[in-house]
Amino acid sequence: MFKQVIAASHPEFSSMRQQDALEFFLHFLDQVERVNGGRPELDPSRNFKFGVEDRILCSSGKVAYNRRLDYILSLNIPLHEVINKDELEAFHKLKVEKNLEGKDIANDEIVRPRVPLEACLACYSSPEEIQDFYSTALKAKTTAIKTAGLTSFPDYLVLHMRKFVMEEGWVPKKLDVYIDVPDIIDISHMRSKGLRPGEELLPEVPVDEVESNKIVADEAIVSQLVSMGFHPLHCQKAVINTSNAGAEEAMNWLLSHMDDPDIDVPISQEAQRAEAVDPLKVETLISFGFQEAVAQKALKASSGDIEKATDWIFSNPDASVSDDMNATTSSSKSTPNDSELPDGGGRYKLFGVVSHIGTSTQCGHYVAHILKDGRWAIFNDNKVGASINPPKDMGYLYFFERLDS
Repeated sequence: MFKQVIAASHPEFSSMRQQDALEFFLHFLDQVERVNGGRPELDPSRNFKFGVEDRILCSSGKVAYNRRLDYILSLNIPLHEVINKDELEAFHKLKVEKNLEGKDIANDEIVRPRVPLEACLACYSSPEEIQDFYSTALKAKTTAIKTAGLTSFPDYLVLHMRKFVMEEGWVPKKLDVYIDVPDIIDISHMRSKGLRPGEELLPEVPVDEVESNKIVADEAIVSQLVSMGFHPLHCQKAVINTSNAGAEEAMNWLLSHMDDPDIDVPISQEAQRAEAVDPLKVETLISFGFQEAVAQKALKASSGDIEKATDWIFSNPDASVSDDMNATTSSSKSTPNDSELPDGGGRYKLFGVVSHIGTSTQCGHYVAHILKDGRWAIFNDNKVGASINPPKDMGYLYFFERLDS
């Protein structure tokens, strides 16, 4: 009954095919939020929502602050922070010896990297260098340093471990790694400080400068396509989406996008729609192993369609994300309002774990462990049982409840 109600409108979740647990959770929150639209006081999904703030310091010494709302704290796993290096080295030597002898490694001999959750949280907040950042102060591309923090702490904190990543050549892979997760965590140090005394904001990008950077369709190429019998609007879209590369490139784009549901949407409306990126869709792409900035750019380029955005990423593996990171200042009108979100202290207690069993990115099995009344229980499809030693180190999603301050 639950699945029928939540997944009825979704072609994948309503099927019997396996789906990503994070994707389903975000879909569930989206459905709950839609049902309670206009009545935020009755919306239980807001208990998971929190504010995120990115601080960008460019080489001019000036800063910008970008804010957004999110439901999931998605964490990279820094494999260089493993705490069992000696055991791993011994295991790799054993593998070499076994291979030379033509023997297999026994299951009880396998040693996996073990990374503390604290290192994953620290990685989220650590400074990140951005290349080719366009500074509105210098009016040129430069390097910048981005740091992230939270503007509010939700009642329930959901951590997503980015175990599904892309290797060189855009080959998907699941990280076979354990996460050391304590029962109690404190993320107080992750609270954003906002604009600091003495800081100067980067100037806003003038409207005329934004307009001048937009690609305008080459009328000569458009005319060539129109003369072949194609609709002028479709031709303009093809030329713009191929950056005026030529008639052949535009023709190829046109032939592969003729059936797009938004092919007849006027370009002005399409641009407006592309400006707003659904954070739930961003998280979905992040769960596939893509970087957040890449996910945002792909969704903008595909008018918010996840399937098209995924295709766009694979078709543009070398696409730079820096051009889209011309950050707005903290006074931007588009800054989300998180003043009404739940907030409190940064201490949380673990009460739920969702694990993905298997090494493949294409298949596997999900199980959940829930702490209730001081006891852990395992939920495996329609079977429920007591769990004496839940495998907390195998989690893909971790659910925490804030402790009273």
